[in-house]
Amino acid sequence: MADNRFFSTRGSLSLGEIALKIGGNLAKGVDETLTVEGVAPLDLAGPRDLSFLDNPKYATAFERTRAGACIVHPRLASRAPEGLLLILSEQPYRAYALAAQMFHPEEATGGDTYGEKGVIHAGSIVHPSARLGEDVTIEPGAVIGAGVEIGRGTMVGANASVAKGCTIGKNCFIGPNVTVSHAHIGDRVILHPGVRIGQDGFGFAMGLPRHEKVPQLGRVIVQDDVEIGANSTIDRGAGPDTVVGEGTKIDNLVQIGHNVEIGRGCIIVAQTGVAGSAKLGDFVVLAAQVGVTGHLTINSGAQIAARGAVVHDVPPGQQYGGVPAKPIAEWRREVVELRKLGRRKKQSGDSGE
Repeated sequence: MADNRFFSTRGSLSLGEIALKIGGNLAKGVDETLTVEGVAPLDLAGPRDLSFLDNPKYATAFERTRAGACIVHPRLASRAPEGLLLILSEQPYRAYALAAQMFHPEEATGGDTYGEKGVIHAGSIVHPSARLGEDVTIEPGAVIGAGVEIGRGTMVGANASVAKGCTIGKNCFIGPNVTVSHAHIGDRVILHPGVRIGQDGFGFAMGLPRHEKVPQLGRVIVQDDVEIGANSTIDRGAGPDTVVGEGTKIDNLVQIGHNVEIGRGCIIVAQTGVAGSAKLGDFVVLAAQVGVTGHLTINSGAQIAARGAVVHDVPPGQQYGGVPAKPIAEWRREVVELRKLGRRKKQSGDSGE
């Protein structure tokens, strides 16, 4: 069970209501009124827990689990131990995510960190002209600037700063030590601790006798249901806006440059950098440590493998990898040939010197 000092839970839920929510089907003979109290991994679950099996690699743990119930793909159901109650799903991991949200709704949306939800704490500073909706939480040390608008149910964490003129929608989580400036944030957005939104883009007219700063006059627009990981940074535009599309999920330690446009439902993984004025279509995936050169387009549905360096436009739906990034089949062939070349050199005793 999750540690209740950190994770609140809704309590018992019936297998019937869980199956309905996750789009699963109870196995034959399972009583829909039976209840479970929480979720847990296969090897740690007890008789009152719900677990899941998605990867056949863990089938042995499934066969030995002490869980009371389990979400599983129909093709693996026959390997269940005697007495295990099954919810059948074609997408067990996705189904588990929905079930876990039922037990721990705050963990899916972000909850207060101080312990006083719905309170404007006396240790915060809120400008008189700021407009706060119902049930807004402002934790100690947070600063809310002039003209800021914050929607119903949003939580602003300890020592966060929301600069003048910014707007934040409903039911957002603005984590501790986040800074937001020159930005409009949609509904149900999650900004994890240390996120920086709206600071200057890196814009200079370079030359002698000195590099001249170019005023960055755009904004950052973060659309609904975006999640941005800890210590990631999104620069405001130089003139046009920087835009993060609806439903995009950004990992920790990601840098998004000025004027970047990110489409809907993109996935951007840790330590990736996207240079200024690059454009990502919808449902683009950038794996860990990808680098994207400025002023190019990665079209919708494209995927870039980890550590890929994108220096040219990427066609829609394509998988690229390598340095510089190229179609992934071509990159893999190059890697194989390089290995073969290395082996031949080693066998011939050629040190390369």
